[in-house]
Amino acid sequence: MDAMKIWAIPLLITVLQTPSSLSVTVTSSKPKVDVHEHTDAVLACEFKTEKDQNPRIEWKKKGKGVTFVYFDGRFSGSYAGRASMEGATLTIHSVTQKDSGDYRCEITASQDHVNLGETTVALNVLVPPHVPSCEVPSTVFAGSDLELVCKDKLSIPPATYRWYKDNKVLVASTDSAYSADTKKGTLKFNSVSRSDAGMYRCESSNSVGSPKSCVAQHLAVIEYQLSVTTLVAGGVGLLLLLFMSCLCVCLCRRHRGCCKSNLKPYSPPPPPPPARNPKNYKHIQSFMI
Repeated sequence: MDAMKIWAIPLLITVLQTPSSLSVTVTSSKPKVDVHEHTDAVLACEFKTEKDQNPRIEWKKKGKGVTFVYFDGRFSGSYAGRASMEGATLTIHSVTQKDSGDYRCEITASQDHVNLGETTVALNVLVPPHVPSCEVPSTVFAGSDLELVCKDKLSIPPATYRWYKDNKVLVASTDSAYSADTKKGTLKFNSVSRSDAGMYRCESSNSVGSPKSCVAQHLAVIEYQLSVTTLVAGGVGLLLLLFMSCLCVCLCRRHRGCCKSNLKPYSPPPPPPPARNPKNYKHIQSFMI
């Protein structure tokens, strides 16, 4: 037992004095970056190597596939001419919505024991509200249901919506004749009345920029000229008339001849004989009594 202790002590000292595995480490001081559209995005990447003082630096964008951003000391594709490098930190100038995504910084140190390290930075490009599209019909019948739709597909984060009637904001309540969805941008009426006529517009907003509004559109409410009862009664009467007509036709076809006329077809009378001229008349025979 004492002999084992004697051997174990030098071995423990050797292990403690042995340096850790040589490897490259890669980190980012800001793994999530939110920037406004048309500004510069700085994607930080810091690395540390044990031996290699000139490692290879690569940036790639992940999506449906992998796109090279920086490779072999040069920028690729659309990043050429609008991006720069400082150390391993990537700066993309005047970003657009298409630049949003996950970017991966890869460091390859061939002299280190573990020679590859990487970190990911998520870029989110914020877009202010755009003028929304507004669907407002020009006319609608009173008593019918109605849905107005407002949509801004470009703003990031997604926009919220408010509807205005005659430049007054519409706030739905339990007593109001309409309901509004601020996330979907819809304004619904269960039964339109004449008081709902007016100028309607929608406003989209988010935390990035100032709100945007569509052009106000006029909604006209038309009253029915005939009551619903009259329309129903007329429809029923028309159906009965069609039914009786069909019934008569069927009976006529079943009892042959009832629909045919017994009168002979009309024929014009023969023309009268030609009149005789007395001058041309010749006495042929006389009679004696």
